Amino acid sequence: MEYLIGIQGPDFVLVAADNVAASSIIQMKHDYDKMFKLSEKILLLCVGEAGDTVQFAEYIQKNVQLYKMRNGYELSPSAAANFTRKNLSEYLRSRTPYHVNLLLAGYDDADGPGLYYMDYLASLAKAPFAAHGYGAYLTLSILDRHYKPDLTREEAVALLKMCVEELSKRFILNLPSFSVRLIDKEGIQDLEKITPSTK
Repeated sequence: MEYLIGIQGPDFVLVAADNVAASSIIQMKHDYDKMFKLSEKILLLCVGEAGDTVQFAEYIQKNVQLYKMRNGYELSPSAAANFTRKNLSEYLRSRTPYHVNLLLAGYDDADGPGLYYMDYLASLAKAPFAAHGYGAYLTLSILDRHYKPDLTREEAVALLKMCVEELSKRFILNLPSFSVRLIDKEGIQDLEKITPSTK
């Protein structure tokens, strides 16, 4: 039902998430933010069971902030992704697993941009582009066809809009708006929300 997407460029990562909070067949909210700021240059996008997403994402968020307070420096996106994966896998083997699917996007001054794909079974992969949710079935082929490693920010936004338009045309559910953020060496920037044109 929910949809997350991430596209990595040469010096940035562009991410988007739908704004719908749903329970069964009911839309509860249409302005829900599924992105959690872990640090100045790292975002965690989280979808899944309603309670699990907020609880797990906030747990990771607070622990990453605690690490910075204790050590005086922030985790890199790669370290944050591995920390998140470790916690997700430990909960998976407990009596209280979290059913969450995640994208972690960030920028590291040494390694550049990074986009990490994680699912509820705690598998982790660094990817040039990624998507979660039923919408991924419709848009991964578009990303595969049009993605190139050296794409500009304008091309990444155009590719993102192409994916959103495809969702509005072919996906049976209505996802009315998408929050969009860009992470680069300057930090996290909010971009204009994408509202697909209805046809």
